[in-house]
Amino acid sequence: MEEQYETRQTRKRKRFRPRGKLFLLLIILLLGAGIYFFIQYQQGQNIAGETEIEPEPFSGDEDNSGYQNILVLGVDSRGEEQSRTDTMMMVTHDRENNEVKITSFMRDIYADIPGYQSYKLNTAYYLGGVDLLASTLREMFGVEIHNYALVDFKSFETLVDIAAPGGVEIDVEKEMSEKIGVTLSPGVQQLNGQELLGYARFRSDNEGDFGRVRRQQQVIAALKDELISVSSIPKLPKLAGAAQGYVQTDMPLVDQIKLATQLGTGGSGEIERLTIPVEGGYSYANYPQAGSVLEIDIEQNRRALEEFLSQPLN
Repeated sequence: MEEQYETRQTRKRKRFRPRGKLFLLLIILLLGAGIYFFIQYQQGQNIAGETEIEPEPFSGDEDNSGYQNILVLGVDSRGEEQSRTDTMMMVTHDRENNEVKITSFMRDIYADIPGYQSYKLNTAYYLGGVDLLASTLREMFGVEIHNYALVDFKSFETLVDIAAPGGVEIDVEKEMSEKIGVTLSPGVQQLNGQELLGYARFRSDNEGDFGRVRRQQQVIAALKDELISVSSIPKLPKLAGAAQGYVQTDMPLVDQIKLATQLGTGGSGEIERLTIPVEGGYSYANYPQAGSVLEIDIEQNRRALEEFLSQPLN
C-alpha cells in the first residue's frame, strides 16, 4: 500500500509540474513587459526633457456615456506667450460603436466670442485660451466638449518620428514647398515628422485653407492607422512618455491609455470627417477688426454637424 501511495503522489507531482512552469513563465513575461514599458516610457520622458506641460484651466462638459468629444488644437507658438490656433478639430469617440469622427473648424470663421466683439474663430484661443475657444464653439454650435489636447507644431514633428520612425504613408497629390519648410514631390511616400507637418500646413494652391483642413484630417487618419498597427505596439510606451512633455491635456494618463486601447482593439478603422462650414453654408466678408472672414449660416452648419455626429446639440 505504501508503495502504491508513493506512486500516486509522484504522479500527482508530475501532473502539476507543467502548470507551475507555465505560471512561472507568465510571471517572468509580465515582469519583463513591465520593465520594458517603464524603460521605454522613461526614454520618452527624457526626449521631452523638462518640458512637461501643466494643463491650463478648462471647464469640460460632464462625462457622457454615449460619446466623448475632445477638442484637439495645433499651435504654432514660435516662442510667443500668446498665439492663435492654426488647427482646430473636434475628435469624437462614439463609445457605443467604438468609432471615430473628426470635425474641423475653419480658422477664418467669423465668430461671436463671449465677452469680446466678433473676430475670426482662431482668435478665441489668443484671447482666452482653450476655455474661451470651447465656450465659443458651444455657443455657436451647441456641441458638448469634454476634454482637450493641445500640441505645438515642433512637438508634433518629434512625436511623429517616435511613433513612426520609418515615416507615415501619404499620397502627396502635388508638388508642395511654399511656406512649409520642406519640398514634397507627388506620389505615395513615407513622410517623417517635419514632412508630414509641412504636408498638413500647405495652402498655397486654389483650395487655400479648405485644402489645408482636408490634409490635416488625412494626416490624423493616417496617424491613427499607424498607431493601431501591430508594428507600432513596441513604440507606444516611449510615445506615451514623450507625450506627457509635449501634449497639453486635461485627460489623466490612465484615461489616455484607456482611450488608445479602445480605439486600437475595435471599430472599423475608418474615420468619418466633416469640415465646418459645409459647402454652400458660408460666404466671404470683410470686417475692420477681423479682416477677410468666412461668414457662416449658423443653422445650416448646426444641422449638418448634428446629422454628422448623430448626437443632439443644445
